[in-house]
Amino acid sequence: MNARSLLAVSAPMARALDLARAAAAAGEAPVGAVVAGPDGAIVAEAANAMRARRDPTAHAELLAIRAACEALGAERLTGCDLHVTLEPCPMCAGAIMHARLRRLYYAASDPKGGAVAHGPRLFAQPTCLHRPEIYDGMGGEASAELLRGFFRALREGGR
Repeated sequence: MNARSLLAVSAPMARALDLARAAAAAGEAPVGAVVAGPDGAIVAEAANAMRARRDPTAHAELLAIRAACEALGAERLTGCDLHVTLEPCPMCAGAIMHARLRRLYYAASDPKGGAVAHGPRLFAQPTCLHRPEIYDGMGGEASAELLRGFFRALREGGR
C-alpha cells in the first residue's frame, strides 16, 4: 500500500518531521524517526545526530530503535512501527529487520542512499530475516523540501 493515499500525516510522522526540522536547525541532516507501540503511542524518538555525537551510525532510525528497546526492556520491537522522514539506508534497514518492527512508514524516497525501494532493496532479498509492512510517501513532500533546502544551503556555504 502507498501511504500517499492517506488523507493526513499521522501524529508519529508529524512528530518525525518536527524532529527532522530540529536536526536541520542543529546542523544535522534533517531526518527524524519515531517508534510507535502497538497502541500507536510514541515509545521513542530521535533525530540524526552524527555530527553532534561524532558517530557515523547515529542515524535517527538507529537512535530511535535503541531508545525504544531500552524503554520497552526488549531486544525486539515486535508489534511496533517506525515512522521516519527518509527512506532508510542499508544500515538502518538492517536494524529494522533485526528489530522485527511490524511496519515501516517513510516519507521521502532516497534513490541515492535508500535500501527499501532503491539500491539493495533489503526487504526483497531472499536472505531477509523479517519483512515489515512498508508504507511510503506520507509527509513525503514536506520531508523532501526540508532535505532539498538543507543540502542547498550546504552547497551555498550556509552551514
